[in-house]
Amino acid sequence: MPDTLLRRFIQINLAKRVDAPHCEDCNARHAGLCDALSDDDLSLLANAAHSVSVAAETGFMEEGAPATYFYNVNEGFVRLFKSLADGRRQIIGFAGAGAFLGLADTKTYVVSAEAMQGAKLCRFDRKSMRQAFITFPALERRLLEIAMHELALSSERFLLLGRKTARERLASFLLSWAVQMEFCTEDGVPPAGTMLHLPMSRTDIADYLGLTIETVSRSFSQLRKDGLVLLPEIHNVVLLKPHLLTRIAEAV
Repeated sequence: MPDTLLRRFIQINLAKRVDAPHCEDCNARHAGLCDALSDDDLSLLANAAHSVSVAAETGFMEEGAPATYFYNVNEGFVRLFKSLADGRRQIIGFAGAGAFLGLADTKTYVVSAEAMQGAKLCRFDRKSMRQAFITFPALERRLLEIAMHELALSSERFLLLGRKTARERLASFLLSWAVQMEFCTEDGVPPAGTMLHLPMSRTDIADYLGLTIETVSRSFSQLRKDGLVLLPEIHNVVLLKPHLLTRIAEAV
């Protein structure tokens, strides 16, 4: 779509709305797809977006429903899950600021998503985003990078669930969350004393790791007794010896 047409499309839609996102105040400005654009280009894309606030424990994507929109997480955290035939669900990931959701090229959503403690999102209809990919090639390149990263994470998850012990799984999860929160240094390990805020519940962690909540609680307690972590609050974990946690996670 030519740039002039895209600008006209945005102007028409902006005239109908007053809730265009303010990118300069967004926690996701320098993360995910948005980081691939200049401020001028991003302002054009933002004007084609719709700001959405999602209350805690409220869903906004449903597995099997028509995949009408893409979502960019601006603030808060989201759990992603798949539903089983017997009504149970399997959490397959947690997303924070900068995550772009619903990108799979399918007619229906392949996963469900809901806010954990409330979230703010940018919502794009798929037609507009496909046009934006044509106008801004940097977006498509960045999308490919994200897809490759997610594929690597999927491979790690197969190993996590298939071969690792409960203690190794929990250590792996804590370190991966530190990476996602960008606490890690050049060697890929977070500094000693790093405090992680875990917005998910122990039940969520157990579901994600394929363990029972009792096993997760025992594993946390064991890591604390071994002097590897502190547990000041239910949602906070201090990594005292991250290099030793790395050895546990890698089964060394």
